[in-house]
Amino acid sequence: MSGYEQRKKKKPVGMLVLTGIVSIGLYVALLANQDLLNTNFAKGGMFAFLPIITAFIFSFVHGTFTGHFWTVLGVEASKKKKEVK
Repeated sequence: MSGYEQRKKKKPVGMLVLTGIVSIGLYVALLANQDLLNTNFAKGGMFAFLPIITAFIFSFVHGTFTGHFWTVLGVEASKKKKEVK
């Protein structure tokens, strides 16, 4: 094997599809249950944490999907070189 083939990483296509399906499912559930969510989120007290928790869940799942999406496309963050003084 050449050095290029050894360094080549497997693309996370399966995880991309899985997190995409979960993300779509979350948005469908959110939109299908708007009345129930609005009623419970507006109660106040301990229910005030529900929108925050929901936002964290959506952020995590969608961020994971987006990260896998860019990795599958081959877009990676640049690595900074150490500055020699």
